[in-house]
Amino acid sequence: MKLRHELWEDNGGKEYTFCLAGRHGDGARSLLSPSAKSIWTVDAESHFEAMTKYYQFMDWGEYSTDQEWDKQPYPAEWMDDQSCESFHFLIS
Repeated sequence: MKLRHELWEDNGGKEYTFCLAGRHGDGARSLLSPSAKSIWTVDAESHFEAMTKYYQFMDWGEYSTDQEWDKQPYPAEWMDDQSCESFHFLIS
C-alpha cells in the first residue's frame, strides 16, 4: 500500500514543502503561509520511494541515503489515514 505525499509551493516559489498528505503532514502544512499552493502529489510505499520521485520531479539528480529505515515500508497503521491507488500530478 502507498501513502500520498504533497509538494507545496510557498512565498512565490522561493520555498517548497514536501510532506505526507493527511494528518501525518498537518504539522508541516501548519507552517505554510495562506498563499501556499499544492503543486504536485505522489504516492509511495516508503520514504525512499517518495524522495526518489521528489528528486526526479525537481530535477535534482538521484536521491541517496545511508539510512536503512528510509527504505522500509511505511507502518501499516499510517494507511488508515489515507487511501492511495497511484501517483498523479495536480495541475494548478
